[in-house]
Amino acid sequence: MTQPPVPDVLPGAGAHVVLLVDDEPQACKWFARLYGDEFVVWTAESVDQALQLLATSAHAIAVVLTDFRMPGRDGVALLRVLRSDFPHVVRLLASAYADKELAFSAVNQGQVEGILEKPLDDALTRRTLREALAQGAERARHFDQLRQRADSLRETLGFLAHEVATPLATVSGYLSGMRDRHQLAPQLEPGIARLSERRPGEVMHMIDAAQRRTEYAQSLVSTFVQSARDACMGGTGVSLRARDLVQAVQAEYPFEPEEGAWFDGDVEADFELPGRRDLLYLVLCTLVKNALMAMRTAKPERPRLQVRLTRSAPAPGMAATPAIVVIDNGPGIPEAVLSRLTREPVTTRAETGGSGMGLLFCQRVMTSLGGSVSVASELSAGASVTLHFLSMNPNQEPA
Repeated sequence: MTQPPVPDVLPGAGAHVVLLVDDEPQACKWFARLYGDEFVVWTAESVDQALQLLATSAHAIAVVLTDFRMPGRDGVALLRVLRSDFPHVVRLLASAYADKELAFSAVNQGQVEGILEKPLDDALTRRTLREALAQGAERARHFDQLRQRADSLRETLGFLAHEVATPLATVSGYLSGMRDRHQLAPQLEPGIARLSERRPGEVMHMIDAAQRRTEYAQSLVSTFVQSARDACMGGTGVSLRARDLVQAVQAEYPFEPEEGAWFDGDVEADFELPGRRDLLYLVLCTLVKNALMAMRTAKPERPRLQVRLTRSAPAPGMAATPAIVVIDNGPGIPEAVLSRLTREPVTTRAETGGSGMGLLFCQRVMTSLGGSVSVASELSAGASVTLHFLSMNPNQEPA
């Protein structure tokens, strides 16, 4: 069995290896020597050896060319495993004339996608391998995209479950409070009940707040449904302007009555957003929530939460690109925490249920779009989180 170390062979090339499976050592050496000038060739002398290679390096193998007659399990048995467990691999069978009936049976059953007759014709074999490599590499990219979508969906679902739990817990608390204030009024008509208030207007406050949080939870669930639909269908969602995203968050986020007045949306420097509306909506809601919670812990004299569209350089020396900045004038972030943000789960609100996953989730979404997240803060002077996007027009000059 020959397997060059994957990192030493065409680094970053993805699926690029031709694996020959033949129980004759000389045939393996001959094939590797003859075709190694054009292709990356690995060899295995049995089905078991081939499966060992696939178990550790399936991501690198694009084509398997297998002999039919081998001791133990034959080539068709290997082809069956390839079809079920490694669908990105192109399956070829090397067949002698006497094996033709079995070979065509394998073709008809969908186990093999091409046959090369022994002795191998050099020109035909090279042409077949080139076509199979291109097909295998494309399949590998396709299955990798499916895997990434599934991973993204799982991550979004986990984060979404945490985010939905917060407003639902608040709704449950308000309903419990209303139950405590509920009093039957036997002196009134049957079916009439009375809610006793400890403070004027508190029942309506609980009803309004519960409704806002219910609507917000519904918007988050809609976000996940759209993410799931896009992941299954391979869609990218509807294009969106940054102005529309900011205005949607301002209209749908469940601000407390006084908090709505803190919000200031500066959307003059509008631009088109990449990616899906649902994930970016969740990102911006997360940043707004973080800013509000920071200001609640140490409320400034005049609380202010600004979401501004602008152009900003992702790093010193780089050109300015479109950006969304979320700014608050809360207590700020300690240096020890600031240096770890966007790199690991870290929170200053663990005692109130903070997990530190919010900003990390935002970072991963932005990275998937080719952008980035930067955080700046001074103690007692607030914090700003900037979402840096790639410019939709690479020829556009910085503002």
